[in-house]
Amino acid sequence: MTALLFSCEYATCAVPEAYRELFHGAEEAVTSPAGWDPGALNLAQGFSMKFRTPLVHGQRTRLLIDLDAVGEARWSRFSKKIPEAGRQKLVDREDLSYRAALRQRIEEDLRRNPAMLHLMVRTVAGHEGKVVLETFAAGGLGESLAATWRSQLLGLGLDVSHHQAVSGSALAAELGGLYPPERYGLMRIKVAQSFFLEGRPWRWESLKKALFESLAAVTADG
Repeated sequence: MTALLFSCEYATCAVPEAYRELFHGAEEAVTSPAGWDPGALNLAQGFSMKFRTPLVHGQRTRLLIDLDAVGEARWSRFSKKIPEAGRQKLVDREDLSYRAALRQRIEEDLRRNPAMLHLMVRTVAGHEGKVVLETFAAGGLGESLAATWRSQLLGLGLDVSHHQAVSGSALAAELGGLYPPERYGLMRIKVAQSFFLEGRPWRWESLKKALFESLAAVTADG
């Protein structure tokens, strides 16, 4: 059996009290898909409950700090206004602690298990009715599990694609460079927000059930 870890970087649109003034008049931007991934936390929590494993997730809107970026790319047009010392505090408190929590979980799982899958959970605007599986390391465990999972989901009638050798995720680049790809499978799932917001083309609960049950079958064999 393959151990599982779930993470959700853009889980919430929360703004801490200390930064409320920064977003004054821009509340609609914060609560829009620019500020978070609607439905992603619900999906990630569902995975976590199904597989009885803790979830690691972001606590703030990505317009305050982007947990899947590094350097200046972390900052939005709003958070760029924060003085450098204040931004460094955010990096220490939010970004570095998040990555440390992930590394701790990964290392614990790899000590106890021959292999693990880390699934990063996202929802995306557009791409109505589609599910995308993304992998980063060519020939790694994540790639083989994604291919098998896609086959399972296609058999259920879902519109699923598998994108390989994906770049652009700073978090995936960091973690993928730390652990052997034949044991640490890293994959990102992107689910169209139309499922969550509109119940199209599948009801949200039906989609989740299909995802959970098919992944259980894939990792039991993995």
